[in-house]
Amino acid sequence: MKYKNIKYLTVFLSISIALSSCVTDEDLIQVDPNNNAVDSFWKTDSDALQGVNAAYGSLLTDGTYMRSTPLLLDLKGDDCKSNSPWGAMYVVGKFNSNVTDAAIYGWAYETYYQGIYRANQVLTNVPNIEFADSALKNRILGQAYFLRGLYLFHAVNMFKNVPVPVELAAVYPQKTEAEGWAQVIEDFKSAANLLPLSYTNVSGLDAGQKGRATKGAALAYLGKSYLFTKDFPNARDTFKAVIDLNIYSLVSNYRDNFTDTNENNSESVFEVQFSRDAGGVDLGWGGAPQSGWGKTSARAITYGPRAFGWTDVQPTRALFNEFQQELTTSGAVDPRLDATMFYNKPGGMMLYGQDFATFYGGNPQDLNDLFCRKYQNSDGAYPNEYDWRSGINERLLRYADVLLMYAECLNETNDTPGAYTYIKPVRDRVGLPNLSITKPNMTKEQMREQIGHERYLEFALEGHRFDDIRRWGWLQDPAKLIWLKSRDAEYDTYSPGREFFPIPQLEMDNNPGTIQNSGY
Repeated sequence: MKYKNIKYLTVFLSISIALSSCVTDEDLIQVDPNNNAVDSFWKTDSDALQGVNAAYGSLLTDGTYMRSTPLLLDLKGDDCKSNSPWGAMYVVGKFNSNVTDAAIYGWAYETYYQGIYRANQVLTNVPNIEFADSALKNRILGQAYFLRGLYLFHAVNMFKNVPVPVELAAVYPQKTEAEGWAQVIEDFKSAANLLPLSYTNVSGLDAGQKGRATKGAALAYLGKSYLFTKDFPNARDTFKAVIDLNIYSLVSNYRDNFTDTNENNSESVFEVQFSRDAGGVDLGWGGAPQSGWGKTSARAITYGPRAFGWTDVQPTRALFNEFQQELTTSGAVDPRLDATMFYNKPGGMMLYGQDFATFYGGNPQDLNDLFCRKYQNSDGAYPNEYDWRSGINERLLRYADVLLMYAECLNETNDTPGAYTYIKPVRDRVGLPNLSITKPNMTKEQMREQIGHERYLEFALEGHRFDDIRRWGWLQDPAKLIWLKSRDAEYDTYSPGREFFPIPQLEMDNNPGTIQNSGY
């Protein structure tokens, strides 16, 4: 990966752009003669905070959590499908992204490296600033390490062999998957050592601000990175450290994790902040968030039920059926079903102030279809999602995930009895029976399958399912692949290597020597 390092600094900093290979690093370091900010920025603690805020800004654009990243994380799973008329979206879940059309996946790739570049600006310049409050300086550096780790986590996880920029330079060569994960782990370690538990009791410019990275978030992502690289002992110990912080707990109402009424709650380890009150009227798609933007999160309209949004993403029938497999202790269907999807429920179901059966009654296909409910503004306050102004925060990592990942690590390190303990609170919340009674003395292999089931239902449509499928090696297991095909016809077009996205063609063109991922 190659960048032209234009030292142009505003609130949101400069963005790296690709160059050809026939120039030297010295040629690439240029000053914008029309901007005096280069001489005055990176002088104060306020500058430093603005710099790290710019790194957060890359979480809000179309390439990341405004729209593209949830799509890329969700669509390959067997919990959802897409019949979008937009070809670039339609092919994601069919493992057929086009190397010559980088729409969606290429935007994500670009924005991850925009965020990494901005974090590197902070990590390069902030150490040279004199702070009256050294704790504030540490928090800013910790957030920069966290954000660089998070963007790189996505890049390695989705694109496999990618550049690993850890300093400001002109050329960033492609690295191996292992090298990428090693840097992700180091960044989250550094972040955990510098970040506070919360910003409630700190003093300084960031005091009391919600949405900033914390020690718990850094540790949770560190544990997740260990888990994704199959380092189960380190993952186990790191998740236990998160649990032992004693600051997280499951909220009583599962649906509170997907609405705008109980954001930044006790279950949220890290979430991206969106607000319906932000912006103006412009429907801009790329670049840094601007004051004139009229669009916030586009997840709601993209995933929205037919006639209320674009319906580009829908739950699968396999997901619906799996929710029926086990009743609660009171004999009811798992309540997470109704929090996850809209369907023609016996007795009625409301969406956007309308009764499902009545609204879709004139169209048998819609009446018998399934639509997404998570992250929808569907409880009656708004008529539909067509204003592009969803203010629902994106919960990237919940405490329920920490508990189930910890249970998985216990099982993989031969403490299967211990795994029961940490699955139990997740099931208790929704009234499911105690596994130690209904399925006692499971083997390690049986528990592994059970955890797969638990994660499928708890995190449906949250961008976790395909990550699990890939890291568990199910695509390389002939029996599991046949099973996935029986649940989701989109797996019929899977071919080896397509579990990762292609390296965008622009990256291939501008960085000679870059090797395309296998299968493309």
